[in-house]
Amino acid sequence: MRIHRQSSRLTFRKRRRRSGCLSFTVLLGLLTGIITLSWNWFGQRFNPSASSQPIGVNARGVLEAFDRGDLDSTVELAQQILAVDPNNVDALTLLVRALVYRSYSDYNRAVDRDSALQITTEAVTRSPRSMDLLAIHAFALQAVGQPGAAAAAAQKVLEDNPDNTIARIALGLAYGGAGSYEVSLRENLRAVEGTSWQLDARRALAISYSDLGDYDTAIKTIERAISLNTHLTTLYFERALYALQIGDADAATVAYFQIIAYDPDNVKARLRLCELSSMMRERDAAIDYCHQVTELAPTWSEGWYRLGREYFLQGNFQPAQEYLHHCSSLQVMQDIPTEERRFECWYLQGQAAEMLGDCPALLATYNEYLAMAADSELRQTWLYPPEGPPSCVTPPPDT
Repeated sequence: MRIHRQSSRLTFRKRRRRSGCLSFTVLLGLLTGIITLSWNWFGQRFNPSASSQPIGVNARGVLEAFDRGDLDSTVELAQQILAVDPNNVDALTLLVRALVYRSYSDYNRAVDRDSALQITTEAVTRSPRSMDLLAIHAFALQAVGQPGAAAAAAQKVLEDNPDNTIARIALGLAYGGAGSYEVSLRENLRAVEGTSWQLDARRALAISYSDLGDYDTAIKTIERAISLNTHLTTLYFERALYALQIGDADAATVAYFQIIAYDPDNVKARLRLCELSSMMRERDAAIDYCHQVTELAPTWSEGWYRLGREYFLQGNFQPAQEYLHHCSSLQVMQDIPTEERRFECWYLQGQAAEMLGDCPALLATYNEYLAMAADSELRQTWLYPPEGPPSCVTPPPDT
């Protein structure tokens, strides 16, 4: 079973938690996390490049920023070096890694993956014989969902140098992206045998284990990656994802709290906490987290959908209708392709209007949905009789 990382819907075996104060497990996990982070901080303080590959002197500051988990500084410093020395492979490699990992760190960072691919495409065009550039290009290709091209590039590198770890990682991730999970695991097991790129290799291996449904091993593997860079928030999202697959809501909560500790304005972590609280039927907590999402990211329709959905599940239909209307309006204003729109923003909005007896709003919402359905093929259907919603049909006068 492959986890779809682009989806915000959580599916896992539920384990009921006590609502209210944090459970003892969560508190113990937080305390353990603090101790672990402190220990690793001292380790990285005196050996900042322990988790990375050997690198040139010019890019040393970029590497140190990456090892601190400071991806913004990593990107900025690498760009400064490349502005002077466009062929600096070390700086370019760190830049692409930082962009790819930053792309998973919050809701509005997906464009970073496209930037990474553009950078590597230009680099291999300038230096088509550089196997190191081709390897990082393969890494960028798999990140944007082009497993075939990524595998072809990685295999070309490995034919020249079977010990190129980043190419091996890219190949393993590409096979996983294409659904060949056993082959992906084989390649990523070979990648962790190398002496460089251990953080990337461990993360890729954890993904392979999760694709095969071995979540316990995936957790152990991603924790090893976290120990190599305790400030990289992307790894905590992975840790939470695997914990949820085995129903460990407490461990997932701890992981999300650690993200917020490093990045107090992280919207994606708050949305995940909203989803998690909703699954645990902790409605007040879910609404609180979703409100935080809409405050921090008022133009993100997903936050308004989750907030409206929570009110709908509570039976509080007036705010549900309002917030779901925000969701549908934003998607139209932002010209999101019809096939990619969140259908539930229209459907639940209409159901809330029907429960409130608001026929004008219900008919307007339903007619908007019908117009979308006429222009494209929607996976979901919402149909009333030809005369319209039964609750809004005026009965014929008595004769």
